[in-house]
Amino acid sequence: MDLRKLKTLIDLVAESGIAELEVTEGEDKVRIVKTPAYAPAPAAPLTFAAPHPSAPAQSAASPALVPVEPEAPAGYVVKSPMVGTFYRSPSPGAPSFIEQGAEVKPGDTLCIIEAMKLLNEIEAEVGGKVTQILVENGQPVEYGQPLFIIE
Repeated sequence: MDLRKLKTLIDLVAESGIAELEVTEGEDKVRIVKTPAYAPAPAAPLTFAAPHPSAPAQSAASPALVPVEPEAPAGYVVKSPMVGTFYRSPSPGAPSFIEQGAEVKPGDTLCIIEAMKLLNEIEAEVGGKVTQILVENGQPVEYGQPLFIIE
């Protein structure tokens, strides 16, 4: 395959919505993959701590960074079972299903998540005191996103 054809194919991929192109011509095979100009943001921010003072010293050119796991919240974490919009009350102006500090028992409705025009009640799986409400009313939520902490 000559250089002009190759350049034309690269331009075609760059200017179009195509992410990948593979062309076979006789025994020649070319695969062109377009990567985004940006890197997607990590799901959770990473935090780093300095090495322990008793750790061996390293050169300034290559400092060691040790990833630190975020502290797990105390208690049971209620996570979103779906993608949708979080609502604390059954309708605008109505009182919330629960407030921070409220006692709940298994089966109590905690909130509603609207997904594809369907209102899905999210119920407590464990009993205890709601120590934190981690999402604001009307905020979009992702699958597996923490919503409440119950101790």
